[in-house]
Amino acid sequence: MVQLANETERAAKRATRAAFGATLAELAGEGLPVVAVDADLSGSTTTKKLADAGYPERLFNCGIAEQNMVDVAAGLAITGHVAYTGSFAVFGTGRAYDQIRNTVCYSNLDVKIAPTHAGISVGPDGGSHQMLEDISLMRGLPNMRVLVPADYAAARAALRLAAATPGPVYVRMGRASVPAVYADGVELELGRAYVLREGADATVVACGVEVEQSLKAAEALAAEGVDVEVIDAFSVKPLDEKTVLASVRKTGRVVVAEEHSVHGGLGSAVAEVLARKLPAPAEFVGMRDAFGKSGEFEELLDYFDLGSGAIVEAVKRVMGR
Repeated sequence: MVQLANETERAAKRATRAAFGATLAELAGEGLPVVAVDADLSGSTTTKKLADAGYPERLFNCGIAEQNMVDVAAGLAITGHVAYTGSFAVFGTGRAYDQIRNTVCYSNLDVKIAPTHAGISVGPDGGSHQMLEDISLMRGLPNMRVLVPADYAAARAALRLAAATPGPVYVRMGRASVPAVYADGVELELGRAYVLREGADATVVACGVEVEQSLKAAEALAAEGVDVEVIDAFSVKPLDEKTVLASVRKTGRVVVAEEHSVHGGLGSAVAEVLARKLPAPAEFVGMRDAFGKSGEFEELLDYFDLGSGAIVEAVKRVMGR
């Protein structure tokens, strides 16, 4: 059982992206041959912290050229480095998809695609910058693993795990500061999902910022006498089928929540497992075939029915089926 954050840690909100440069600096200090390749956003992605920590020769700024960024990272990986790419998710996956597919994944190179500003947490930057199909893109690539951390501590764990995992890894990080779910220093595993709250009436499987929203929803439902089990599917690919199936076998129903399109992401991964091994009633909380809008993160959660209230309603729907 992983250790969860205490009240003090929960109150100190931090963005998942804030873990990026700091964790790379830690890894460099431990002797790992990590490098960061950014596309002129090293301040926003925080990869600049790697240079500021005394490793300026390990940060490569390719300018506003994301496709070139991925190719440079691939070249560095071939020469023995563990290469992390930066940029925003909409550019770091969408604009550079061809290079990620044919240069990184096809050759199974040690490149970690680790963009920030994914999902609607980009907020005021609007729909053009709110990447909501990146999990689907990365999950569909052979050799690619997909990690979606729920908070700062989980992002740090994901970035360290990526360094220890040979081959391509996708780490999805956001812009908004979010409450802590895990205690500082938590260690997470590839291919593992974590039961954060046990329950018997319904299962909620979530990733990223929706984990904290799911825990809030579980508290609200408990006040109404509904006992919900909450699972953090930190590793979307490979998915921990055993943990998901054990929970749904116990509760008989599932809600999947993600700050991503309902097409091709975590919801699709869970549905595929259930279709093959344990058909069960399911509901999906996510973006429904729409682009984002400009607004504050918390406003957008409610506007697009991604907040805890939407998860509460989804649980009630699935229990009525």
